[in-house]
Amino acid sequence: MKLISVNIGQERSIENAKASGKTGIYKLPAVGPVQITSYGIPGDVVYDTKHHGGLDQAVYIYGALDYAWWSNTLGWEVPPGTFGENLTVSNLESALLSIGDILHMGEVVLQVTAPRIPCTTLAARMNDPSFIKRFQAAERPGLYCRVLHEGKVQAGDPVSLEPYIGERVTVLEMFRDFYEPDLTEAGIRRYLGAPIACRSRVDKEKQYQKFLAQRDGGMRA
Repeated sequence: MKLISVNIGQERSIENAKASGKTGIYKLPAVGPVQITSYGIPGDVVYDTKHHGGLDQAVYIYGALDYAWWSNTLGWEVPPGTFGENLTVSNLESALLSIGDILHMGEVVLQVTAPRIPCTTLAARMNDPSFIKRFQAAERPGLYCRVLHEGKVQAGDPVSLEPYIGERVTVLEMFRDFYEPDLTEAGIRRYLGAPIACRSRVDKEKQYQKFLAQRDGGMRA
């Protein structure tokens, strides 16, 4: 694999998306080396900080194989950066990776933490109100990552994959679980045992506490 494009988004107005009316989803390829820090790429705009950005979702990656599928499905060439990813990687199909997998590129080391969940901003970017459902059905979510080692990357850098050693939760499983959560004790504990993003961990911990309360209440009854 190799890094096809490093994409940076500037502030831009957008209609029919979030209340701010602003977005950083319109990203353009950068020329030359780009610094990646623990919080992502300096200068890359993130407006919806409730759902995007932060240490555990510092970088968003999308694969060229996923883009090729979309280009064939939509009937037009979908260029790198269209879905708002920071890094576009060749020969990558995002759904096949697992939480905790590590990607090495240039000086940077990234760890997969979560799939991307589609929102109204993506639908507005694609000029298609139904795109949220289409993105869900496609099951090609892309990868949110935390930065394990900061440094510089640039288009053309080789990318290597280091599989996670431990309980494997695939990106696709986590994507599906967002819509239909596994609320069994084993299912919740499995997610909590993986290096998932903090936003997802908070949700799973709440699910686990609710499960314990229901279980203990039933036992007392």
